[in-house]
Amino acid sequence: MIRIIAIGKIKDPHLDALIKQYLKQITPYHKIMIEEVKDEPLVANSSDKRIMDKEGERVLKLLKDDEYVVVLDLHGQSMDSLSFAAFIDRIFIDHDKLTFVIGGSLGLADSLVKRANRRLQLSEMTFLHSMTRLILLEQIYRAFKINHHETYHK
Repeated sequence: MIRIIAIGKIKDPHLDALIKQYLKQITPYHKIMIEEVKDEPLVANSSDKRIMDKEGERVLKLLKDDEYVVVLDLHGQSMDSLSFAAFIDRIFIDHDKLTFVIGGSLGLADSLVKRANRRLQLSEMTFLHSMTRLILLEQIYRAFKINHHETYHK
């Protein structure tokens, strides 16, 4: 099972449709789901750390001890698509559950980074927070196509 825990909702219907399309394309290869966690409102006089900590607490409550947890982090390890495909293949040798965590717009709580088995950087570029979900799903789909020796990856 692959689970993506994402803080916040997708508000753009076009982006939401693309995300649903990739979920549908991945499903024949592996069970996958997205779980949304409420984001903390940005309030004047509230520290970024406090907001990230509250969001982090919500995510930590959802994580189980037996899950392999990958947080998407600007300071994480980057991989090309072939390495990512091999990584996913290796994880499922020892684990039944692979969970990716996409933090809120301010980033990840320290508690989530500490809980993670791995920190993954999608790119050194900055993306719209809501697009991260789509980019991750496309790479998961690409990984399954690579691992099944099917045409898609070029």
